[in-house]
Amino acid sequence: MITRRTRRPVLGGLAALALGATVLTACGNEDDSAATASGSDAITVENCGEEVTVEKPISELYAYDGGIISIALAAGARDELVAVTGMERDQPLLELAYPDDRVDELTVVGDTYPTLENALAVNPEMMFAGYGYGFSEARNLMPEMLHEHDIATYLLSETCQQEDGARGTMEPWTALTTDLRNIGELTGHADTAEQVVADIEERRAALEAAPQGEEETTVFLFDSGTDAIFTSGSYGGPQAIFDTAGVTSATADVEDTWTEVGWERMAASDPDVIFFVDYPGQSYEEKVAVLKANPASRDLAAVREERFVNLPYAMWVSGPLNIDAAEWVRQAVEHFGLAPESGIASDLDITTLTNLPGNDWAR
Repeated sequence: MITRRTRRPVLGGLAALALGATVLTACGNEDDSAATASGSDAITVENCGEEVTVEKPISELYAYDGGIISIALAAGARDELVAVTGMERDQPLLELAYPDDRVDELTVVGDTYPTLENALAVNPEMMFAGYGYGFSEARNLMPEMLHEHDIATYLLSETCQQEDGARGTMEPWTALTTDLRNIGELTGHADTAEQVVADIEERRAALEAAPQGEEETTVFLFDSGTDAIFTSGSYGGPQAIFDTAGVTSATADVEDTWTEVGWERMAASDPDVIFFVDYPGQSYEEKVAVLKANPASRDLAAVREERFVNLPYAMWVSGPLNIDAAEWVRQAVEHFGLAPESGIASDLDITTLTNLPGNDWAR
């Protein structure tokens, strides 16, 4: 039996989550389920304001999205991953980051996005996804639909919803380490997850102690854009990455995760470096062309001098590779002469990825 029980979170000034006080149970009557799961082996974690309780470690986990899959792998849950969806674009990166985890042998179901039919066919004990990361009313796949079929859900903490529906209720490093610890606990790999968290914290400390330049370095994250720019605000993984790398995000005041902003914001910020999210739908070359053509961006120094850095999608969305992204950001700003040399470099050599264009500066 698996239960979800609402618990009002403390949001430090943020509005309470719009999840209400509804109790979601994955199987049976709530009181009976709670009683069954309250034994000495029961595991309880808090997820987006609700308590998730399992009577024993999860042995069948279905995950969507490269970042979420990386959380499960890092937390030691490779053998519990019975199926994944949405890994194709990130598979080379995941194989590079987790060479011992047989990433190429993971069972892939569905195409780009998971469906209710995919989830029911896999019939896992738990699905790990998030709002906008697999769970979507428009695509007819929401947590409560799985609960009706006795499938529990764990939500990516980056996607916990605010009262107005915007995503993000906690500082992004906290969201990540919460998920690593919770998935480790739920799958019986708490010690492994704690080691990963400790490694992230040690590398964060080294980055934050690195010498800074005399002037502030402003950066802009460009996921994609034509009429507007898709980017990330203060609750998204990129905010954690940029803060730790010692640079200022031009969208740090946007209280959301992944969202759209107008071109005037890029023009006003006049960023020193523009970072790209390598993601299907708009190629690296197309992004460069858009920036060079749009009147709001074509005269910016970063565009004229092609100070562009392209990092894989799974390094930007909430996941353990965020720390590698922070190290790459630091390496990039040093290369462009915007920060003193620190000796910091990621062990993850993304220049070997044949599916990642750009980044000639790093080769």
